[in-house]
Amino acid sequence: MTGPSSPVTTASPTIPAPARAPGTPPRLRTPRVRTPRRHTAGRPRRSVLLTVLTGLVLLYSLIPLLWLVVSATKTQEGLAGSFGLWFGGDFALWDNISATFTYNDGVFTRWFLNTLLYVVVGAGGATFLAVLGGYALAKFDFLGKRAVFAVVIGAVAVPGTALAVPTFLMFSKMGLTDTPWAVLIPSLISPFGLYLMWVFATEAIPTELMEAARIDGASELRTFFQVALPLLAPGTVTVLLFTMVATWNNYFLPLIMLKDPDWYPLTLGLKSWNAQASTAGGDPVFHLVITGSLITVLPLIAAFLLLQRYWQSGLAAGSVKE
Repeated sequence: MTGPSSPVTTASPTIPAPARAPGTPPRLRTPRVRTPRRHTAGRPRRSVLLTVLTGLVLLYSLIPLLWLVVSATKTQEGLAGSFGLWFGGDFALWDNISATFTYNDGVFTRWFLNTLLYVVVGAGGATFLAVLGGYALAKFDFLGKRAVFAVVIGAVAVPGTALAVPTFLMFSKMGLTDTPWAVLIPSLISPFGLYLMWVFATEAIPTELMEAARIDGASELRTFFQVALPLLAPGTVTVLLFTMVATWNNYFLPLIMLKDPDWYPLTLGLKSWNAQASTAGGDPVFHLVITGSLITVLPLIAAFLLLQRYWQSGLAAGSVKE
C-alpha cells in the first residue's frame, strides 16, 4: 500500500507480436535499397574532366585562328614589333587585303579562281561518283562484289602521297603534266568517300521503297534521282565536305604536277610568296602571306556553316529501330 505522497507508476502497455503458425520461420526485415538517381536526356550527367578537356581542345583549335586574324591586321613591320596574339599600333587589315589582290599584277585572284576550279570540278565530281558507286554497291548484287570491296578498303589504306610519284610518271607519258588535268583527274577519285556512301546507302535507303518505285513503273535512273538521292543528302554533304577540304588544301600533288604559276592553287601560290624572303633580292611579304591565308580559310568556314544542317540531320540515321 502506497502513501498519498508516493508517485504512482503505471507500466506502458506492450503490443503483442503477431502470432505465427508453428513451424514457420521468423520473418526477416528486408533492407530498403536506395535506387540510383536516373539522369534523363534533359539533364545529362556533368563531368568536370570532360569539360576541361573540351575547353583545352577548343583553345587548341581557336588560338591559331585568333593569331591569323590578329596578324592580318598588322603591317610588315608590325609583325615583328608586337605581340602575336594582340593587335598592333595600326589597323592595316583593309590595306593588306587590297595589297594581296593587287600584288604581282593580281596573281592572287588567278590562284583563287584556280582553286575554285579544282574544288568545283574535282571535289564535286568525286562526290557525285562516290554517291553513284556507293548506291550501286549497296543496293545491287553482282559478280565480284567482294573483290570490289577489298579493292576499296585497300585504296582507303594507301595514302595519296604514295601514289603521287606513280601518277606523275603516268601523266608525264600522257603529256598532261603542267596542265589543270593533272590536278583534276586524281581529285575525282575518293576511295574513302565511296566507302562512306556505300555504308550510308545500305542503311538509309529501304529496299521496300525502291521496290515500290519499280512497281509504279519508275526506271532505275528515276528511282535513283527521285527516291534514293534525297535520302542520301546527309551522306552526300559529308562526302562533299571531306573532298572539298582535301582539294582546297591540296599541296603535294600540285607541287609535283605544276610548274606554271598561272595554274597554281592558293596553297602553292602562298608558299611561293613565303619563299621570296629566302631568295637573293627577294621581297619579303609576310603580311600578304598571312592575309592571303586568312582569305583562304574563309570559304571553308562559310561552307561548313551553310552545310552543317544537312550534315547534322543524318548523324542519328539508323540509331532508332522501327
